[in-house]
Amino acid sequence: MHSAHEIIASVDELKSLPAVYHRVRDELESPHGSLTEIAKLLAYDGALTARLLHVVNSPLYGFSGQIDEVMRAVQLLGMQQVHDLVLTVAIADVFEGVNAERMDMRKYWRLSILRALSARVTARRCGVLDAERMFLIGLLADLGHLVLYLTVPELADQAQHEADETETPLHMVERRLIGADYAEVCCALLESWRLPRNFAPIVGGQYAPVTAGQHSFEAAIVFLANRITDADRRAVSSQDAAAAVDSGVWAQLDLAPESFSEIREEAELNLAAAISLFFPRLHA
Repeated sequence: MHSAHEIIASVDELKSLPAVYHRVRDELESPHGSLTEIAKLLAYDGALTARLLHVVNSPLYGFSGQIDEVMRAVQLLGMQQVHDLVLTVAIADVFEGVNAERMDMRKYWRLSILRALSARVTARRCGVLDAERMFLIGLLADLGHLVLYLTVPELADQAQHEADETETPLHMVERRLIGADYAEVCCALLESWRLPRNFAPIVGGQYAPVTAGQHSFEAAIVFLANRITDADRRAVSSQDAAAAVDSGVWAQLDLAPESFSEIREEAELNLAAAISLFFPRLHA
């Protein structure tokens, strides 16, 4: 049996994020942090600057006019959103060349982007002011599965097949077969990367939002995004998938089950564009 921290410690290629991300995060957390300093930090990395400008000018963000200077992009986005976007790009870069045994990487990243978009659409419908952060958290939420397939691929594959065949919650099967589930592994990874502290309880509560404490609302958003992603993976209709969502989640989010198909359709509408932005090699 393996603990989440033991699993993370065994994956060398995932132990660090690019230095520029840490510098941006330190600037954001500093009481003297400024947009000007963040823009200067980004300008030192030409490839990252190009990626950021490409994303900011995409339909996903909807800014009017062409933004061709990093300082302008930083001013429009603000410090927190710049942090989240830099982290999203950094994660895409870190994992771009990773291949896991027994895992279809194209399918994995497609579903991860779908989850991220579904979380963002749901957050917007719920009136969350920082809906863009939910895109990032939705993207992060399933990294634990990728780590499991990198470290214990046979057991991870066995757990997925057993969960699908018996309709037992996957995290319960993983705990029995592996010793840790995908959410626990993801939380350990986020901790090792020293990401913002509120990320871990949201990710950790994605299959049981009530366990996320003061972050249960955000965890419920990820829970619903997971149900949308799982419906896509198993080719289940939106009506059937929505009916299987606990009524407490609908009540907490103040949404009706009928919104499931609307959220799913809006996320799918932007899926190809988001994949081409963050994982362009998936189209290669």
